[in-house]
Order: sequence, then C-alpha cells, then structure tokens
Amino acid sequence: MDDGAVTAVSGVVSRETESQGHAFSMGSIEDEQAVAENVRRRIQLTGRPFPKPVQSRVLTVANQKGGVGKTTTTVNVAAAMAQSGLKVLVIDLDPQGNASTALGIDHHAEVPSIYDVLVDGEPLLDVVQPCTTVEGLFCAPATIDLAGAEIELVSLVARESRLQKAIVAADETGHEFDYILIDCPPSLGLLTVNAMVAASEVFIPIQCEYYALEGLSQLLKNIELVRAHLNPPLHVSTILLTMYDGRTRLSAQVADEVREHFPEQVLRTTVPRSVRVSEAPSFGETVMTYDPTSSGALAYLEAAGEIADRGAAGNI
Repeated sequence: MDDGAVTAVSGVVSRETESQGHAFSMGSIEDEQAVAENVRRRIQLTGRPFPKPVQSRVLTVANQKGGVGKTTTTVNVAAAMAQSGLKVLVIDLDPQGNASTALGIDHHAEVPSIYDVLVDGEPLLDVVQPCTTVEGLFCAPATIDLAGAEIELVSLVARESRLQKAIVAADETGHEFDYILIDCPPSLGLLTVNAMVAASEVFIPIQCEYYALEGLSQLLKNIELVRAHLNPPLHVSTILLTMYDGRTRLSAQVADEVREHFPEQVLRTTVPRSVRVSEAPSFGETVMTYDPTSSGALAYLEAAGEIADRGAAGNI
C-alpha cells in the first residue's frame, strides 16, 4: 500500500476520532485499540489486487425477504472489488433506485436507465454511468419508470430474457467488465426473472435473524423453477451472512444452520451490524469510501476478496 493510501486511511481515522470526540475524551482504550486494529486490517487487505475471473461473471443478488441488506451488499461488494483493481458494473433493477442512490448516480425520470434497455431495447452501455467516488465502478441506474416495467414487459417478445440479450450484446462489443452485479427487487416478478435468466450465479445475502431461513426456502424453490424452465446454468454460488450481532445467541444459531445446509456456498466472512454502513447512502456513497476503516467496510472488503478468489480458482 503506497504512502498516499496510508495517508488517506489515516485521514479517515482522524475524522472517526473527531466524530467520536466525547467517547475518546473518556479515555476509552478499547475504542482506540479497535480503530488501530481496523487500520491495520485495512492496510493488510488492500495490499493486493483481486484476481480477475477467467471470463466476466454475472451475479444476481437476490432475496425475496426485504431488509436483509441486499442492496447494501450489492453496492459495497462492487465498490470493494473496484477499489481492488477490478472493473465492475452494478445493474439496478429495483424501481426504488436505492443502489443508484448509494453510488451517487443521478436517476431522476429523464435519465437514460435500465428501463430503456428492458422495454425499448436500448443498448446497455448507452445507459451506464461511472461512479464518481470509485474508479472502475459503473452503474446502469433505475428510475421511477421501472415501476411500470412489470406490466409493460408482459406483452413483449421474449420478456424473460431481455436483460440477458442486452448483456450478451454488450459483451460482444467488448464491455470489459470483470463482474456484473444485478440488484433485484424483493419479489419474484418479471424484473427478478430477467435478472435470474441473465446470470449464471445467484448471490444471496441472508440476515442473521429468525425469519431468514423461511425466506431462503422459498427463494430456492423459485431459483429451481427458473433453472428448470429458463436458465439451466443458474445456481446459488455465494451466500453472505449479514447484520451479524456477535452479542446474541440467535445470530450464531442462524449462521451455524446456514453453514450446515450450504457449506460450499457460505462465505467465511460475516457482515456485522454497522451504523456506518447505514449512514453511507445518505451521502451518496458506499461505506467503502464513507468510512473505509469501519467494521462494515472491512467485512465487505473481505467478502469481495473471497468472491474474487473463488472466481479465479474456478470454485463457482
């Protein structure tokens, strides 16, 4: 890690210290040690570029249960990959446009968006915008028009595969993206079906709470339906445990149960509950730039590294 990067990290720590001035004025040695440890881990984790996959990987980030950290996971994993030398595209398929907001991408009604790609057949690369806070990170934004796309797609030819055709066409023009992450709405409508047909991998964030496994069971049934009828290569390649609270027995029990059922798919990294992760979107940033030494940022960086390592090794 070069001197400039170390200086940048130190600056973040200084801001962190100032913003928590009252706590540190109490002489909290534990807090000081935690920040120092986070800086050490950040420097260690950013010391290597992530390996590029043999070919571009398309992952649909899906979970029919809302509030599990799906969009947060999409944008932060994407940002971590881009910061580590990969070229990454986020496709925002959620009409709420939260992924676009978190990446600081303009997505008001007049902006060319993924709606134009799905409904009007516009080339995907014509609607892609660069993320100004992270080099190598791009976004195809969602606008409010996407809310009506579910109805408009019903009457269109090949309605389930329109996103897939757009990605294939972009690939043929040489888009050079190492990873394409598709953020889905929390439902199994035509938008989510398009995402699952366009990808070969499903990336599932799972909240470490009571209802997590019930939602997962239904999601797996729907993935199997899409695989059987529309996209045979589709499979669950990655599961990330989010909102993990080490103080509760419930989080540990949910994590253990998910790992028992999906030993190959679950990442070693768990993402803890983090105020910084929640704050970042309100500033039009991911936590990777908002507070890169926070526990949430470090967890997403580690998770992104695991995904990249698996891809390079062919373990997908």
